[in-house]
Amino acid sequence: MEKKLVYTGKTKDVFALDNGNYLLKFKDDCTGKDGVFDPGENSVGLTIEGVGDVNLRMSIYFFEKINAAGIKTHYVNANLDNTTMEVLPAKVFGKGLEVICRYKAVGSFYRRYSDYCELGQDLPAYVETTFKNDEKGDPLVTKDGLVDLGVMTAQQYDDLKAMTQAITKIVADDLKEKGLDLYDIKFEFGYDADGKVMLIDEIASGNMRVYKDGEYIDPMTLNKLFFA
Repeated sequence: MEKKLVYTGKTKDVFALDNGNYLLKFKDDCTGKDGVFDPGENSVGLTIEGVGDVNLRMSIYFFEKINAAGIKTHYVNANLDNTTMEVLPAKVFGKGLEVICRYKAVGSFYRRYSDYCELGQDLPAYVETTFKNDEKGDPLVTKDGLVDLGVMTAQQYDDLKAMTQAITKIVADDLKEKGLDLYDIKFEFGYDADGKVMLIDEIASGNMRVYKDGEYIDPMTLNKLFFA
């Protein structure tokens, strides 16, 4: 099948296929700073051999589970030999929107709201949305903001929130079986030609904060534990 490079990303390249779908090529480049892996960084800081493969493996594992649960995603199939994933076409909301689901008050949530909560306090699958904008520090935006700015409809937001909570439960339940606790996870969503919301991008260890017996598990260690 013919493929044409349309976008070179930090951790993935995107190709257009002649069947109308797209091909994501997972790379071994990781975001970080000064040679240290950090999923929160906005630039490539290092290359870790095999990380593209393991990110694809985890994405396949969860996308297949989520599709089987009847939740719409962009996942079609994957080829581990080539570290590629075929996906349906999707438009992003605005210039890109990140959706975070939180089970615990940690990280930026705790820094913002520490006057009102304890560190590590339980949260009821709290959903927050941020615009992808490195220069502005990925600013938070509310449902009203998204609707009033014309980024999405109220129905799309409601669907996105419900899907986020359902997907997070699938991931958290799976990790729990392995003795791991999910504290929070970051997703990206888009929509199809009919405006239907779908999960896009990847579901990898670098997008989730996971603990074991109260100790933080870094993404590379999480990969090893997950596929042990």
